[in-house]
Amino acid sequence: MSEARHAILAALRASLADRPPVPDVPRRYRRAAPEGTDVVGRFAERVADYRADVRTVTEDGIPSAVWSILASIRGRRVVVPDGVPHDWLVSDGVERVSDSPPLSSGDLDAIDAVLTGCAIAIAETGTIVLDGGPDQGRRALTLVPDHHLCVVRADQIVDDVPAAIAALDPRRPLTWISGPSATSDIELRRVEGVHGPRHLYVLLVTHD
Repeated sequence: MSEARHAILAALRASLADRPPVPDVPRRYRRAAPEGTDVVGRFAERVADYRADVRTVTEDGIPSAVWSILASIRGRRVVVPDGVPHDWLVSDGVERVSDSPPLSSGDLDAIDAVLTGCAIAIAETGTIVLDGGPDQGRRALTLVPDHHLCVVRADQIVDDVPAAIAALDPRRPLTWISGPSATSDIELRRVEGVHGPRHLYVLLVTHD
């Protein structure tokens, strides 16, 4: 350590010597959903409030739901992380684009949609969290294309933010998504697609 660095750190420690002790933070907030809470229904309602397109499907219904969405947006090129099950995207006439090697920003801008899973979803806030897992890919994949199709399983939905924080790994690159990208910073006019996809499609997989 250099003498200058040592002197700076010593001065900082000296200035903090008389600081008051850090008080205990009360953590009396709810840690789990009350018994009987329909977290799946609440999540579907809240994420729909953010203008997401929510479709309830079974596991076997994922491919047809993906096909229906892509047909409606005339999607022809879809980037798919390596960890996404192959049978999620089996549509004829749709190119499955890999991110290996990593696509450039220009390449991603020419992609019609991205298809991913998620790490967790939050019922209380209608939020989807991605952590860069194998079925989600790197962050840029879900920020550049205009359409994001995200598969959320019922058993991935937790009640509230504290429950999500407890389940997530803070060392992972976390992306929190509450509906399509939107901002109202300029003249309080809502503009979508500024820092993420304009359209979010949630395929909510139930066990029915």
